[in-house]
Amino acid sequence: MTSNHENTGPANLDRAVVDDFGAEWQRFDQSGVTEPEMARMFGEYFAVFPWERLTPDAVGFDAGCGSGRWAALMAPRVGHLHCVDAAGAALAVAKQRLGHMPNVSFYEASVDAMPLADGSMDFGYSLGVLHHMPDTAAGLAACVRKLKPGAPMQVYLYYAFDNRPAWFRLVWQISDVIRQVVSRMPFRLKSLLAEIFAATVYWPLTRSARLCEKVFGTDVGNWPLSAYRWRSYYSMRTDALDKFGTRLEQRFTAAQITAMMEAAGLTDIRFSQAVPFWCAVGIKK
Repeated sequence: MTSNHENTGPANLDRAVVDDFGAEWQRFDQSGVTEPEMARMFGEYFAVFPWERLTPDAVGFDAGCGSGRWAALMAPRVGHLHCVDAAGAALAVAKQRLGHMPNVSFYEASVDAMPLADGSMDFGYSLGVLHHMPDTAAGLAACVRKLKPGAPMQVYLYYAFDNRPAWFRLVWQISDVIRQVVSRMPFRLKSLLAEIFAATVYWPLTRSARLCEKVFGTDVGNWPLSAYRWRSYYSMRTDALDKFGTRLEQRFTAAQITAMMEAAGLTDIRFSQAVPFWCAVGIKK
């Protein structure tokens, strides 16, 4: 069963950012990612998710579902999944991808206006979304309000490189200056620049890391972009646009994320100690 709900009224979102993501998922609908690669990424993001807490008839939500890439792997594991996104263009991609699944519903709404009853959900997750909202803490709290007591909430929030050396943070600061300029360009132009970055930065760095790791046994954990060394060029192109095309980006330390999760009413908070950083899960009190 599918349904559509239009978002109305003020919301905790930046409309330009939402529209950019809609265009991004239209351009990269993830059809170029193989099933094994997608399954491996899903496993990385949900490494700390407490699957034992979910029953086969569990009902939950994907807050900021985008193209539906995570929902495609979550929906077969649960009773019903509510896919929510503020970008109609992104939701259209998700519908095309998941429309054949009878246990998925779709809602065009912001995170703070999800048309789900408070205290009704068995689980929830929001990956790579809340850090693009003006008020990340408020977005997280809105998600947690939808959960039943004892339900898990999984998040992925951009990290502030709190587990990286100083030189790594300096490299990011340089790249962030570029992002602030590129992200405000027209979509076609920043898409073109992102393609150039994928070809001249992402691909050489990641393939060099993979070669050094395989041939010389080098520890490449602190190499910039080394997390992409096993990923496809399609994923690099997607994430280059995601990185340099987004004008609103916030980053948090593990301590800051813990504080936000606790303030939202979550306990038993656990972090994944592997990339991507930071993935964390908490249980609603």
